[in-house]
Amino acid sequence: MKYYVIAGEASGDLHASNLVREILRKDPGASFRAWGGDLLADSGAQVVKHIRELAFMGFTEVLLNLRTILSNIEFCKKDILSWKPDAVILVDYPGFNLRVAKFLKSKGIPVYYYISPQVWAWKASRVHAIKETVDKMIVILPFEKEWYARFGMDVNYVGHPLLDAIRGTLPDSLSLTPDSRPLVALLPGSRKQEISTMLPIMMEAAKRAPEYRYVIAGAPAMPPAFYDEITGGKVPVIHGKTYELLRHADAALVTSGTATLETALFGVPEVVCYKGNPVSYFIARQIVKVKFISLVNLVMDEEVVKELIQSDLHPENLLRELRNIFNPEYRNRLIGKYAELTAKLGGPGASERAAAIITAK
Repeated sequence: MKYYVIAGEASGDLHASNLVREILRKDPGASFRAWGGDLLADSGAQVVKHIRELAFMGFTEVLLNLRTILSNIEFCKKDILSWKPDAVILVDYPGFNLRVAKFLKSKGIPVYYYISPQVWAWKASRVHAIKETVDKMIVILPFEKEWYARFGMDVNYVGHPLLDAIRGTLPDSLSLTPDSRPLVALLPGSRKQEISTMLPIMMEAAKRAPEYRYVIAGAPAMPPAFYDEITGGKVPVIHGKTYELLRHADAALVTSGTATLETALFGVPEVVCYKGNPVSYFIARQIVKVKFISLVNLVMDEEVVKELIQSDLHPENLLRELRNIFNPEYRNRLIGKYAELTAKLGGPGASERAAAIITAK
């Protein structure tokens, strides 16, 4: 079988790479052509467009880069037709992938959608387009199956693939210089735009709290020099070892996204941070229909981790919440909630279950 895979962001690259490995276990002769990153390439896929060229954040940023995005969509359509896959696997990345799904439907190419777009948060009307264009929807959050059922869709819930990704990490190879201070991991995001916004705020809070030591989890596509421009080289940056860093961390400051869930699954108390373009944020507030921005709180349906959003995200608030993390009572309650979260996510094996659905005859 020939599979064309489209993952447009770092988290999609991670989960798609594990899915490809599981498909290859079931079908060793399978071949893959993909839009993704280094992890997909390492899993055996031929990557034709790298995620560093694809990630645009927010409404205004999408508008500013619309010509590039439309050009990418046209290139993708032509590339799929030229390669003639037996099926296409779309991984999250909804603004792009839902447009491609509509095209694929018109060409009679089977579509598997792994990791549902967050249509339950905004644009619920998109569920009708999904119903018409996607042959099998594979979801990873426990409440999504029930949500889709309201619209007459029977989707496949497989559990969260982060449990597989964490279980499959290599033995700890992180070497840190000896230091008795508690270690705070800084996860400012994976895109240049969000790192440029988030990291200076994190650094200002860190400067006011020298009682902790700090290490930055570097995004795969970002060179060390980019971080040095922001930090002045005062905080070490570790690339490609985020999970190892989280194993060592006593606390974390995390930009909203998949990293908030990863941090929780490692049992690291965290503060969730988000600050975006004011216009994009205003538009999002009018559209998004959820109470929280972090996956931890969304899955638990309560404020488990503190979220500092937009105007609330400034060094004083961030420092206060960071210090609160080290309050024993708060810390113990949070870690207890993390255990409940892990149980809710369905246990390991999501990647294998998704592969079984895709390869079933």
